Amino acid sequence: MARTSAGHETRERLLRAAEELFATRGVEAALTRDITRLAGQSNPSAVQYHFGSREGLLDAIMAGRQERTERALAPRLPALADADLPGLLGALVAAEATELRTGQGRHCLRISAQISHNSGVRTRTPHPTLAGGGYWRLIELIEERISGLPEPIRLERIDLVLTLIGAALADRAQQYLTGATPLTDEETFLADLTAMSAAMLSAPTPRRNPS
Repeated sequence: MARTSAGHETRERLLRAAEELFATRGVEAALTRDITRLAGQSNPSAVQYHFGSREGLLDAIMAGRQERTERALAPRLPALADADLPGLLGALVAAEATELRTGQGRHCLRISAQISHNSGVRTRTPHPTLAGGGYWRLIELIEERISGLPEPIRLERIDLVLTLIGAALADRAQQYLTGATPLTDEETFLADLTAMSAAMLSAPTPRRNPS
């Protein structure tokens, strides 16, 4: 039992260290040896032992982050089936923004913004952390609300809007982490982010100039 408890503690320390370094130095730039050192581990193979690989460690961080978002979204999801586009986006932004409440969540928002292109929206193949969850269902509902647009434009816009939301929340998280004073209060910020996202998704299809 003691060994199992110690293993769990080591795993958690590695996760927290990786969240901090992936957020502050970048997912590509942070070194595994520095993560191990920050976690207080002398075994250089600790990441491989507990997570299989550096990629496995990143996946574990994102799985935990998505699990928290799913929990925040779950109570609202049943009422969203008939919601309009701003309502759906507001629910998505609000669920994502729960990560702003903790230091761990703020780090994870900064990490998510770096890998937002992995969501799978453009190919309709959700990342394993999104597959079958309420968040992906919300994306499907958002697409239904803009079904009048050509499919390639729909998918590209949704992917770009998710990137916008992720980048905006990551920027807000960075301000909180550094103690900077945001230009707007959080309620205004989230409402404006929702409105911008809705405007981007509902913009008319561009006309191509005749050659």
